[in-house]
Amino acid sequence: MKVLVLGAGVIGTTSAYFLAKQGHDVTVIDRQNSVAMETSHSNAGQLSYAFSSPWASPGLSLSLIKWALTGNSPLVINPNISIKTAKFMYRMFKNCNPTSYEMNKGRMLRVANYSQKCLLELEKEIDIHYEQRKQGSLQLFWSSKELEKVKHDISILEKFNIQYERLDVNGCIQVEPGLQHVKNKLAGGMRFKNDYTGNCYLFTNEIYKKCLEIGVKFEFNTHIESILLEKNKVSAIKTNKGELTSDSYSISLGSHSSKILANIGIDIPVYPVKGYSITLPVLEDKDAPQSTIMDDKNKIGITRLGDNIRVAGTAHLTDFNENLREKSLQSLKDGLNKIFPYAYKECNDIKFWTGFRPSTPDGTPIIGPTPYSNLYLNTGHGTFGWTMSVGSGKLLASLISGIESEISMEGIDMSRYNYANKTSLNYA
Repeated sequence: MKVLVLGAGVIGTTSAYFLAKQGHDVTVIDRQNSVAMETSHSNAGQLSYAFSSPWASPGLSLSLIKWALTGNSPLVINPNISIKTAKFMYRMFKNCNPTSYEMNKGRMLRVANYSQKCLLELEKEIDIHYEQRKQGSLQLFWSSKELEKVKHDISILEKFNIQYERLDVNGCIQVEPGLQHVKNKLAGGMRFKNDYTGNCYLFTNEIYKKCLEIGVKFEFNTHIESILLEKNKVSAIKTNKGELTSDSYSISLGSHSSKILANIGIDIPVYPVKGYSITLPVLEDKDAPQSTIMDDKNKIGITRLGDNIRVAGTAHLTDFNENLREKSLQSLKDGLNKIFPYAYKECNDIKFWTGFRPSTPDGTPIIGPTPYSNLYLNTGHGTFGWTMSVGSGKLLASLISGIESEISMEGIDMSRYNYANKTSLNYA
């Protein structure tokens, strides 16, 4: 079967790999000149399987008030709020209750755990290097209140057999020696032994090379203009290079997925939550992070990638505004200084980056069929696209191939939004 994959980020590229391994004739198209040039390029670098959680949590409203009072909020909303932004926020806050949070977190963990399994299988199958480290991740707590609050999450982790260990301050320093400089400020932490780190950009390029070896074709600098329909099927994709036809089509266009789909009557709530990252060279290994540190209070992640440190954070609701926000640069530097004050070299060429996380209001990605019999979705992964990429790619490939999924697809496809467009979804 011929399959056309729209989008060459980590999601689209891994989808193409698994589709080709299952015997399909695969072509990938992207508007950029190479793979992983947008959201996959400089993300946090965390493979946070255990930490997969929706932003929409029961305490979000109170957190917003606290952040507003401190003047340093990790959630930034453009004052000239658009209707699209308002709708996304409304849908997100509707999920800020214990029942929805537990359901959404459970769905995210299901995909994340499967993705970890698929990554380990992939690494046994092919020789691949992407600055990976498998030393776990550490979530920091700064007060006894934070330690108490995490008890609800623990019940969900235990429900899904996620391995964790609660650490006192000395335990945190034993795992991450660089924390010794802030030990008087810490209250403790939670370590997830089975979390990893890795460079998503390098990984995607490694998978790209493997794709070429097994016959996948990539068409770069290809701008998608519209999806053409005939009866209940996609007949072609109209691009600046002409019409491209295939037997099946998969949308992995990240935050741009919703716009192209809206033109054919499919309404999915994927919103471009703008995120930022900085990358700096390590000064002293003993003072630098060894793996991933998550500061949930300030919503930043700090990750070791080879000889560099990547700091990522901020959720900026500003539609597709690509401007680099200087306040976010300072916020990320401040966040790093609070945790690892002696970890990095001061440099003039600090790599400051922004990208749009394709986020759903409930945090769960959208993987599955559409009302059109040969059109499939693999998008909406938010901040966990890197974490969920390998599993999502294999799920998508199995679906198109008519292979029974290895995990439950309940709550993963677009039907949870009741946007079936008067037609039932077409599972093979």
